[in-house]
Order: sequence, then C-alpha cells, then structure tokens
Amino acid sequence: MPLTLKEMQEMQKVLQEKNFERWGGLSPEKSISKLLWLHGEVAEVSDIIKKKGADKIMSDPEVRAHFVEEMCDVLMYYNDVLICYAITPEELEKAYLEKHEFNMKRW
Repeated sequence: MPLTLKEMQEMQKVLQEKNFERWGGLSPEKSISKLLWLHGEVAEVSDIIKKKGADKIMSDPEVRAHFVEEMCDVLMYYNDVLICYAITPEELEKAYLEKHEFNMKRW
C-alpha cells in the first residue's frame, strides 16, 4: 500500500520531535529555514539531472537510487514546511483538486 501524505507528515513530526533539541521544532518562524533546505535539495536533484541526464536516471540503478533519495529529501522538507503552517493533508488535497480543475479549464 502506498505511503500517504498523512503518514509522511506523521513520520516527519516524529523525526522533528526526536531532534527537537538540535533543530528547534517546526513553526511558522522555522519555515524559512526549511524552505532554504528544500531549495538546496531541489538543487541537488537538478544537479543529478544536469550531470547524469534522463537516460542514466531511467537506466542506471545507482544513479536512479541517488536521484530517488534526493527526491525523498525534497519531499521531507516540503512536508516540514506544510507542518510549519499546520497544513493538513485534507487541506492540501482540497486545494490541489481545485487547482487541477482550474488548470484543466485554463488551457
């Protein structure tokens, strides 16, 4: 069964609680730090695409594993930002569906 956004957020909360002394927890004030880390991870993903290319990502198991790992880092920091602002999976789902519907009519 696929991992849900709710489960990912719960996992991030546990990780943040475990490392509260070191990282200081999640709050709106911490979001800028999490966004900066998120940008760094997106840059790492971009770097793999730039240096290895789509063909290697699709065919080389080692490159692909590294790419997927970096995408997980992106997802983890993305979830941290959601948690900073108490954005629930249900709230995100509603907004996502509305945005999708808008985009489907847009073009």
